[in-house]
Amino acid sequence: MKVIIIEDEKPSARRLQRMLESLDMKVEVMLHSVEESINWFQNNPHPDLIFLDIQLSDGLSFEIFETIEIKSAIIFTTAYDEYALQAFKLNSIDYLLKPIDDEDLATAVKKYQERAPQKQAVTLDFNDIKKLLVNPLDREYKKRFSVKVGQHLKLINIDDIECFYSENKGTYLHTTEGRNYLLDTTLEQLEDELEPRTFYRINRKFFVNINAIKDMVSYTNSRLQIKLNSYNEQEVVVARERVKDFKMWLE
Repeated sequence: MKVIIIEDEKPSARRLQRMLESLDMKVEVMLHSVEESINWFQNNPHPDLIFLDIQLSDGLSFEIFETIEIKSAIIFTTAYDEYALQAFKLNSIDYLLKPIDDEDLATAVKKYQERAPQKQAVTLDFNDIKKLLVNPLDREYKKRFSVKVGQHLKLINIDDIECFYSENKGTYLHTTEGRNYLLDTTLEQLEDELEPRTFYRINRKFFVNINAIKDMVSYTNSRLQIKLNSYNEQEVVVARERVKDFKMWLE
C-alpha cells in the first residue's frame, strides 16, 4: 500500500511518519506545499492513501484538487476545530485533529482498510469548503432578527433571545422578556447563523443561549434537563448523544 503525507510543517510530517511506521505503514514520500504536491501528482502514480493537511504554506490543500483529479483515499489532518468541519461534503475516510493522537490515528487507518475495496474518487464542493474554512471566531453571525407583529416589523437583538425552538412545523424565538415570536426560517438554517460559543443545539427542537441557562438537572436515560430564565412552556432536555459535547461546550 502506497501512502504519502502532505504537510507543510516538517517536524509534524516526520512525527506522523513515525506514528504510521509503528502501524506497519510505509510512507512513500512527504510533500510540503500546494505547488510541490501538484508537480508530484503530475509525474507520479497516485498513492492508495494521502494524509493531507488542510492549510499549507502556499494556500489551502484543496487547491491541489482544482488542478489534479485525485484518485486516492484521504485522511485530513487539521488544527481546525470540529465545528468548522461539520458540513464538509467530502469522500474522505476521516479527519484527525492536531496534535494527532495514536489511538485516533489507528482508528482512522483501520477505517480506511475496511473501506479500501470500495475506494472512490474524491469529490469536493469548493463553495462549502471556502465558507467553512473561515475561522468560526472571525465569522460574521446574525446580530438581530426581524419578526412580524401584526402589520409591524420588530427587531430583536440576539442578546435578548433565550432560545430558538420548533413547534407545530414552525420555528420560534423566545426572548428574555418571556415573549415568543414566529420566524421565517428553520432550525437547520440557524445552524450557520448563530454564534456557536453562545448558542448550542441541544436536540432536534432547541437551540439554547448559554447566558439564559439558570439550572441543569440530571434527567432520565443519562440526559440533562435545562432550566432557562423565563422559558417554561416545554421541557428543555439535552439529547443523550449530545450530553458529552454539551458539557464540553459549557466550558
